[in-house]
Amino acid sequence: MLTSVESEGGLPLPGADASGDELFRMGLLYSTGQGGAPLDYVSAHMLFNLAAMRGSMEAKIYRKELSQEMASDEVAEAQRQAREWLAHG
Repeated sequence: MLTSVESEGGLPLPGADASGDELFRMGLLYSTGQGGAPLDYVSAHMLFNLAAMRGSMEAKIYRKELSQEMASDEVAEAQRQAREWLAHG
């Protein structure tokens, strides 16, 4: 489920109870720049990572493909953001 809190790009952030499918769908928005989301690979990777942790097999595939397009410091930042989201969720 999405919360009413918004990200820097103006989109709602996923709530702590978001399902893997919800996180995956949001990751798709950021990875393609559609649905009002900015094209943001770091946010997309973070969301795919969280979705994978919640059981989304598709997210694991997309996360791997996306990480091949990203610099190692971008992947590290996405992982840091995922850990932060988990700590505050």
